[in-house]
Amino acid sequence: MTSVSTTGPAPYIYASTRMRVRKSKLLAREDYMRLLNMSLPEITRFIEETEYKAEIDELASAFSGIDLIEVGLSWNLANEYQRVLGILPGVMKNFTRSYLSHWDIFNVLTILRGKSQGVKTGKIKEILIPAGTLDVATLDRLLAEDSPERIVENLAVWKLHPVLEREFAAAQESGSYADMENELYKAFYRYVLKQTTSGVKGGKPFRDYLKLEIDLTNIKTVIRLYQGGVREDVRDLMIGGGSFSIDELARLAGSESIEEIMDGVKKYYPSGPVADLLEERGGEGFALHEMENALTQVMLEQMDRISKRYPFSICSTMVYLKRKRYEVANLRALARGKESGLSGEQIQGYLVM
Repeated sequence: MTSVSTTGPAPYIYASTRMRVRKSKLLAREDYMRLLNMSLPEITRFIEETEYKAEIDELASAFSGIDLIEVGLSWNLANEYQRVLGILPGVMKNFTRSYLSHWDIFNVLTILRGKSQGVKTGKIKEILIPAGTLDVATLDRLLAEDSPERIVENLAVWKLHPVLEREFAAAQESGSYADMENELYKAFYRYVLKQTTSGVKGGKPFRDYLKLEIDLTNIKTVIRLYQGGVREDVRDLMIGGGSFSIDELARLAGSESIEEIMDGVKKYYPSGPVADLLEERGGEGFALHEMENALTQVMLEQMDRISKRYPFSICSTMVYLKRKRYEVANLRALARGKESGLSGEQIQGYLVM
C-alpha cells in the first residue's frame, strides 16, 4: 500500500479515490442479469471465485451449502468495513466508525429476537454482521446467554443501553421489539447527527447524507404502516433530523391510498425510480418490495449526487459502504431465491441494481 501523510488534504483525496476504485469493482447490472440465469451451484462457484473467496475458504470447515454462502458474505462485509476504516484519515474515520455503529442495533435485536423465538445459537450467529462497536467476542457472550433479560444486562456499557433498558419491559410485555427498535434508531441518528454540528470539519456533507437516509427510512416506514393497515398518527414513529418535517410525513401517512402516498413522494423526487414505478404500474397497485426497492434506488442515486458535489468528503465512503451492503444483500437474495425454487424474474424484483 502506498504510504501517505495523515494530515492535510492529501489523505482525504487519497481515501476518496480509493473508495471510488472500490465502488467501480462492485458487481454491475449485467453481472446480476447473468447470475439470474445461473443455477444455485453455478452461483455458489461464482461467489467462491470473487473477493468473497477468503471468507468462504476460512469458514468451509464449519459451514456448508447455502449456510456457508450466507456466513461468508456476512463476514466479508464486516471485514471490508474494517479494511475501509483502516484506509480513512481523521474525521472521515471518526464519522464512518460512528455510522457503522448502527450494526450494533441490528445485531442486538437479531440476538434478542432469535433467543425469544428459540432459534439455535448457530443460526442466529449466521445472520450477524460484526461491523459495529460490539465486536465478535462481545456478540458471542451475548449469544451464550439463555434469556433476553441477561442479554440486556450484559450490554450495560453499550452507549445505547439506556434506551434499551428503558424500552425493554414494554417490548417484553407486548411481545414485539418493533417500538424498541424504532427508539434505538432514533437515538442512533441523534447521536451521529450531533457530530456533524456547525463548525465540524467535513460535517455538512455527512449531515446531508444522513438527512437523506433518514428521509427515505421514514418514507419506507410510512408505506409499511399503511400497507399493514395502520392508520394512526405516525409522528412518534418518525426519526427526527431529516429534510421532511414530521408534520409532512404525518400528512403523507394520512393519504387515502398507497397511490396517493407514492404520488406524494414523487413530488420530492419527480424523476427516477419512483416516477418510473408509477408510470410502469399505473393504477395496478404496488407490491411492498417494489416500492421499497424504488425508494432504495432513489437514495442511492441521491447519494451519488451528493458525493459528486463533495468529491473529497466522507460521501464517497458512504456511497461505497451502502452499495457494498446491497451487493451482499443481492447475492443472498439470489442464493436463497434459487434454493427456494423462485424464477429469475421473481428474484430480480428483489435486487437493488
